[in-house]
Amino acid sequence: MPSPPEPGFAPGRGPPPSFDAVYRAHARAVARWAARLGGPTADVEDVVQEVFITVARRLSSFRGDAPIEAWLFRITQRIVANLRRRLRLRRWLRLEGWAVDRLATSEPDPGAVLEGRRAEARFYQILSTLPDHQRDVLVLFELDGVPTAEIATLMDVKATTVRVWLHRARAAFLRAQERQERQERQERR
Repeated sequence: MPSPPEPGFAPGRGPPPSFDAVYRAHARAVARWAARLGGPTADVEDVVQEVFITVARRLSSFRGDAPIEAWLFRITQRIVANLRRRLRLRRWLRLEGWAVDRLATSEPDPGAVLEGRRAEARFYQILSTLPDHQRDVLVLFELDGVPTAEIATLMDVKATTVRVWLHRARAAFLRAQERQERQERQERR
């Protein structure tokens, strides 16, 4: 009996790949996407687990109309979006506060570590104000270094659409960053 094809199989060329093959080939990419899309509040291991639970349930129905990487990215996108919604709801209801940073650190300069954490928090706070498609494109291109053609494949849109979204995301991010900096300057006065 022939072995199943590896992930990334072409439509009409046999059965979908095995769960083990998909996991081995794509778990790192899913974890990277989860970390980048979810930001510092995302529990990457939980997101990866949820993604692959979904994959295990739905792999037999995967038709192969798009590359398996695109299918996995969309599943990751949805799970991270649900996570972000739950976090916003909890914050709004004040049922769960933000996680407390570790008190002890092995870093030599606590001031630099604190400033780095603040900068990261500001970055992800601004990133969370962008529409989902702009945030996803910005994360994939700027943080992950994924080329626009590959992003287009992952998101199942044209490459020109990705470039437009990226341009708009950068502009919106910079505007939000300027607003935040003005607000911080006013609060210090």
